[in-house]
Amino acid sequence: MIQKVFNDLVTGADNKTNDIARWSWLLSFIAVVIGAGYEMFHGNMPVLKDFAEAVGIIAGAHGAAVMLKKDAEPKEHEDVEKPTE
Repeated sequence: MIQKVFNDLVTGADNKTNDIARWSWLLSFIAVVIGAGYEMFHGNMPVLKDFAEAVGIIAGAHGAAVMLKKDAEPKEHEDVEKPTE
């Protein structure tokens, strides 16, 4: 189940092709969370406003990137002919 969720997060519309925009989103989000965790580990409370701004910028920028390339994503069964009746 976790593997399916992860696969859905980082692949395109066909759920087979890795998507650089989604990988970039995931790695950026992980970097921000690790940075906040690093601050907490060293006894500093991260500023929640800064954390929220960073997450918002990541979500907005990568959401826009995914929306801009949505028409270029490979679709499932694109090359299969539909039967005629």
